[in-house]
Amino acid sequence: MGDYKFHNSIPSGRREFIKKSGIAIIGGSLVSPALSFGATNLYKDSTLKVGLIGCGGRGTGAAAQALQADPNVVLYAMGDVFEDRLNSAHTELLKVSGDKVKVDPKNKFVGFDAYQKVIDSGVDVVLLTTPPAFRPDHLQAAVDAGKHVFCEKPVAVDAPGVHKVLAAAKKAKEKGLSLVSGFCFRYDYPNRAIFGRVLDGQIGDIRTVTTFRHGGEAWYKERQPDWTDMTYRMRNWYYYNWLSGDFIVEQAVHSLDMMSWAMGDKMPISATGTGGRQVRTDKKYGNIFDHFAVEFEYENGAKGYHFTRQQSDTSHKNSVEVHGTDGSSITHIGRRYEITGKNSYTYRGERNNMFQTEHDELFASIRNGKPMNDGEWMAKSTMLAIWARMVGYTGQTLTWDQVFNSKESLGPKIDEYNWDLVWPSAPVAIPGKTKFV
Repeated sequence: MGDYKFHNSIPSGRREFIKKSGIAIIGGSLVSPALSFGATNLYKDSTLKVGLIGCGGRGTGAAAQALQADPNVVLYAMGDVFEDRLNSAHTELLKVSGDKVKVDPKNKFVGFDAYQKVIDSGVDVVLLTTPPAFRPDHLQAAVDAGKHVFCEKPVAVDAPGVHKVLAAAKKAKEKGLSLVSGFCFRYDYPNRAIFGRVLDGQIGDIRTVTTFRHGGEAWYKERQPDWTDMTYRMRNWYYYNWLSGDFIVEQAVHSLDMMSWAMGDKMPISATGTGGRQVRTDKKYGNIFDHFAVEFEYENGAKGYHFTRQQSDTSHKNSVEVHGTDGSSITHIGRRYEITGKNSYTYRGERNNMFQTEHDELFASIRNGKPMNDGEWMAKSTMLAIWARMVGYTGQTLTWDQVFNSKESLGPKIDEYNWDLVWPSAPVAIPGKTKFV
C-alpha cells in the first residue's frame, strides 16, 4: 500500500508553476500543451469514438462537451446500470449533439458489467461518470485497454481505491494515454490566473488556506415497490458512503482540490476536525454526514481550513482565501477573483466554460500526440477529502501516513455487484466511538 511516493515540493517560481500546471507560454499568454501545434500521431485525422460510462446528469453533460470539443468526434457506445438512465441520456444527447450521436443499439450496454462492454466496443476515449465507488476499477480497465480517459471527480472513496488510481495513472503515462480529471476549477481561466500568481510567490509564503463549501440539500429518490435493496441504494447512491464517499468526498472535494492546488499539491502532515449530521437525520439519508470542519497542518507550519455543510435554509458560500506574508488571494466562485497586498490584482479577463475546457484540452492533447495526465494530483485531492472524512468520523487527529496506508475498503469488489446483493452499510459514524481502520 505504501509503494507510491508523491512529489512533495512546493513550486517556488513561475517556471515551476508552468511546468506543474502543464501550461506553455506563447506570445506572452498561458496555453495548455494540449493546444500547442505541430505534433502528429495516429489520431491526427481520424474519427475519435467516445464511450460514455455512467449516463446520469453529469455523464450526459460530459458527453455533450466531448462531442463539442472536436469536429471529428462521435459518441459510439453508452453504458449504465439502469436502462432508463441510458435511454434518457441518449434522447437528450440527440437533441443537443445531433448526428454526432452514432450509438447503434448493439452498443448500448446495461448492467454492472456495462463499463467493460463499452471499453471493448471499439472506442478510443472513455468518459467515466458513474458514482465514485466504481471509478478506480473503471479507470484501471480503461487504461489496461489502451483508452484515453476523462475521469470525473472524485476518483475513489477509500485509500485502497486511491492506490488503484495511482497505479492506473502511472500505467497511462507509460502508455502515452491522456487522463484528464473532472476537477473543473483547475480548468477555469480566472482560477488559473489567481492560483498561478499564488504559486509564483506573489502573496509571499503561504500561511493559511481557508475554504468554504456551504449549501443546501441534495436530491433524493423515493423507493418504489419493485426495487431491490441494491436498486434503491444505487438510485440514491449519494447517501451511502461506500458509493459516494460521503458528501465531503463527492462534492466538497472541489474546495480541497483548490487548497491542494494553492499548496503546490504538497500533502499536509496531519489533520484534525469534526463532523456530524444534525439536519439530514432521516434513515432515507443513508449513513453520510451533513457537516464537517477540518484543519490540516503542513510541514512548514502552514494551515489549511475547510468548512462544509449541506443543510436547508442556511447561507451559501463557496470560496477559497489564501493568506501569505505579502498579501492574500480571494476567490468567491463565480463572483470575485483578486489578490490584495503587495502585488494587488483583479482578474478581468475571459470567462470560460471550465467543463468545456476540460474536454477541449483533452481532445487537443489526443490530436497533438502530447498526452495530459492529471493522475497524481487528482488522487492527492481525493485523498485529502477521504482524510477529512476519516477525521470527522473518528474525532481523531490522523497523520498522512496513517490515512494513506489505511486498509479500510468501504464497498463490495467490482465483480460482487448484483441486484440481489444486500450490502451492510456501516452505521452513521459517531466521533469518539467510530474507530480508524
